[in-house]
Parts: sequence; C-alpha cells; structure tokens
Amino acid sequence: MNVNNILRNIIRSRTANIICQRWKSSDKELTSYDPFLAKPQKTKETYLEVIKMFEERDTRRRGHVEFIYAALSRMKEFGVQKDLEVYKALVDVLPKGKMVPTNVFQAEFMHYPKQQQCAVDLLEQMEDNKVMPDSEMEQMLLNIFGRRGIPLRKYWRMMYWMPKFKNLSPWYLPDKLPVDTMELAILALQRITSVDSDTKIDIWKTEEIEASLDKTWIVNGQSRVQQVLLAEQPPDEPLVIKGPFNVYLQDQIVTYFLLIGKTRPEYKDDTDLDDVSNIERPPRIPGVIGKVTLPQVKNTIHEQDDGTIVAICATGTSSRDSLLSWIRLLEKYNNPHLANIPVIFTLIAPPSDVSLFDAQQEKDTNKNTSSTN
Repeated sequence: MNVNNILRNIIRSRTANIICQRWKSSDKELTSYDPFLAKPQKTKETYLEVIKMFEERDTRRRGHVEFIYAALSRMKEFGVQKDLEVYKALVDVLPKGKMVPTNVFQAEFMHYPKQQQCAVDLLEQMEDNKVMPDSEMEQMLLNIFGRRGIPLRKYWRMMYWMPKFKNLSPWYLPDKLPVDTMELAILALQRITSVDSDTKIDIWKTEEIEASLDKTWIVNGQSRVQQVLLAEQPPDEPLVIKGPFNVYLQDQIVTYFLLIGKTRPEYKDDTDLDDVSNIERPPRIPGVIGKVTLPQVKNTIHEQDDGTIVAICATGTSSRDSLLSWIRLLEKYNNPHLANIPVIFTLIAPPSDVSLFDAQQEKDTNKNTSSTN
C-alpha cells in the first residue's frame, strides 16, 4: 500500500508540473508581425515585394490563407485595389496541385474549404472593384483547385456577367477618374444635365465678384431653355437654392445644388374631341402655308412637380458664400432678371458660413459706444 501511494503521489506531482509548465508557456502574449505595415512607401512595387518575400520564406507556404486576407485588407493603402496583376500575384501564393480533388466525394464536399473560401473572397473583392479577370487567372485557378473547384465556378460566373454590365450604362466613365475635384464636378454635371443636349457647362471663378469671401471655382450648368424659364419667373415669387445633393462617380462623391423656380400651370383643354357639331375650317394648311399653334402647351423637361430647375452648379467649398457668388455670376452672364428676383437658401449652414450684417446698424452701435465713453 505504501508503494502504491508513493507512485500515485509522484504521478500527481508530475502532471501538476506539466500543467503548470504548459500554462506558463501559453500565457505569453503573441504579437503578429504585419509585413505591409513595416513598409514606409505605399506603392505597388513594395506590395509585390512583400508577396515575393512571403513566397521565398517558406516553400510549404504555411499561413498562406491568413497572409492573403491581410494583403486584401491592405490594398487600398497601397492603391492597388484595381490592379489585376496584384490579384494574380495573390492567387499565385496558394500551393499548386495538392488541393485538386481526386474523387467525387472530395469535389462535392468542398476539398480544402478554407483555401477555396479565401479564393472566392479574393474574386469577390475583384468584382466589387470592377476588376475583370483574364484567361491567365482561369488557368491559375484550374491548376490550384481543379475543374470542379468552387473558385473556378465563381470565375466563370464573373466572366459571364461582368462583360454584360461593363458598358451597359449610357453615362460612360473612364476607368481611372481624375484626381482634381473640379474635373470630377464637370463630369458629374455633364451626366446630370444630359437630359438637355443644349446645356452648356461653364467654369467660373469667385474672384470675379469683389465681395466674395471664398476664393474658389464654380461649375455651372444651364441651357437656353432654362434661361427663358428664368426670365419668365414672376418677381414676387422667390427662387430657392436646394441642396446639397450627392452624385456618385464610381467611388467618388460630388456635391451639387439646384436653383428652382415656380412651375408654370399646365394648360388644360376641356373641349370634347368627339364633338363634330361645330367644326371650324382651318384658315391655312398646317405645315405648308403659315403657322398653326397647337391647342396644348407641353411643359419642358426642366419643369418638375416640385418646381422648375433653372440652373445647377457645383462649387469648390459648397458654402453659402460660394453659392451667393454663383447667383451673382448667373446674373452677370445672360440672366439679368435675377437682379429683381429674391433668392432663398434652404441648405444647412456649413462650417465656412458667411456672416451677413447691416452696415447702418454697425455705424449706430459704434456711435452709441463712443457716446457712452
């Protein structure tokens, strides 16, 4: 009995020591090393250099799934989220050959599911960034996952739908948008005002107005029909500046404003078209001799239910002072009737708001303060 007790105590003490040693070793905090964060220059060359270093570090490519997910999350920092070459370099990180299913069961039960899901997420990020794969990408996925792999099916669906939707929009945009905000505003207003082919896009500077506070640019869009509609606005009906509204150019946002006036009442002809009791003889032949006025006046495309859009603009600061300069420049260029029409601002005041004050009131306050002194 004494021998058994001694052995039992020895075994208990050794297991306790093993558990303590294991707890001490696993209690240490592990810091994960991010190779993309250590690169000071965020360029495509350094991004591809990190991928090449990972491939050369270990021939078995251990941790390749985690590396690909980390690389996908860092793409925007390096500006390579729309580069096909970089996506193909990430696909090339996956090991070749061993993940190809060899029987029906492996093919149906998603052989190597973690790696296949990683490849599908990579293709989905390509689809979100509108990057179309090529035939080389198909061959790479075929060598890695085989013909029955889910990533290859995802590739086939992308190649079926993406070419159909690529040029479907009538408002075509270049693959690489300009960096300048004024050029983006010009592209946005050209697409917004495309409903009227007579619309002219003008670029003005607020320096033309001496009282302007914000020295910026203004992109204005107005057609000759809108100038006529603005001239027909009654002076007792104020114009309203509505906005800001947002329009998306791919992943860029442009803010624009509308100048809206009163809508003309639509002409209604209540005559019975089936009444033939009193048919008037036309004084002249329509379309041949003279001119015949139609009995109904149709509203233009600019006359909407909530008002008539007489102008549209985008400014560099989107402030009230820049919009005030826009109204003065509209009056200066082919819209003299704006001098007699009041304008109401309905936008929320931005941080760079203009402060309006009465000059006469300021003189009176200065006199009062001087007299008290």
